[in-house]
Amino acid sequence: MMSTAFRLPAEWEPQAGVLLAWPHAQTDWAERLAEVETTCVALVAAIARFEPVLVCVTNADVRARAEQLIGAACAGRMSKIQFIEIEYDDTWLRDSGPLTLRGANEFRLLDFRFTGWGGKFTASRDDRLVDGLAARELFHHAERRRVDWALEGGAIESDGAGTLLTTWRCLHQRHPELSGEQMTRILCDKLGATRVLWLERGYLQGDDTDAHIDTLARFAPENAIVYQACDDVADPHFDELAAMRDELTALRTIDGKPYRLHALPWARPIIDDGRRLAASYANYLIVNGAVLMPAYGDLADAEAASIIGQAHPGREVIAVPCRPLIWQNGSLHCMTMQLPQGILG
Repeated sequence: MMSTAFRLPAEWEPQAGVLLAWPHAQTDWAERLAEVETTCVALVAAIARFEPVLVCVTNADVRARAEQLIGAACAGRMSKIQFIEIEYDDTWLRDSGPLTLRGANEFRLLDFRFTGWGGKFTASRDDRLVDGLAARELFHHAERRRVDWALEGGAIESDGAGTLLTTWRCLHQRHPELSGEQMTRILCDKLGATRVLWLERGYLQGDDTDAHIDTLARFAPENAIVYQACDDVADPHFDELAAMRDELTALRTIDGKPYRLHALPWARPIIDDGRRLAASYANYLIVNGAVLMPAYGDLADAEAASIIGQAHPGREVIAVPCRPLIWQNGSLHCMTMQLPQGILG
């Protein structure tokens, strides 16, 4: 039995909307703001075709800028876009936004401690984000619950039926004093799960999250897992991602059966000022009726779209240009946080 009456839904379950934060000149995006705004406009426009978008902005000036850019791309859909004035340090709301549990007739907004990915970056305003959103009474039948334990949303995957998938590299970095068994108990207790599947292998150069699972492997419906593969034997990722594939092959469903695996293609290396960027196709976002896929202007984009479509049948696959995002070490999924159906008042 699950540990509580609440559970963490799978991303492919019905959604009320998607939450994101708009980049501006006082964030790390300042140097390439126009480029990332172009990606964010495409992202908002794609989401708004299927469901509402909640866009966080720091002040009236940022709101006016975002509204102008989005309005030009979302004619006829602006009623589906809501702007929320609130402070934030960064735009990666997958990690600072709420993890929402669903109960029978209510929701629980889990407000985990956000440490800027293990103390790498300033995070005091991001750590107050969930509290600020809850105070604005955006959410219907929802209780905010603070959890004084470091966890980012990109570090976990849920199948919606009691199984979580995560990486040892990330969680051990956040909690070096805890064993895997201890962290498993905490995750199950806080997230209403029955078990946690751990991956010990897998990483991407240019990823400063310490191997978030949403850059590596994702649950899909009907006991499937979509994962980032590497077929270039000369690439430094080859051995590590092959070892991760072997771990995924050895995993079993709650019924003791192997998962159906979908291997994503490998994009050619993207180098910026001598730095390898983390171009993962696994960092896609599922919305109502569609999957938004990060595109990198690579020949592998089309194959990735086909495989993601096979793993998520019945959904349109939409490519969103994400080269500007990976400059700051994240991609499309990292920018967004979905909200379950029924939570918005």
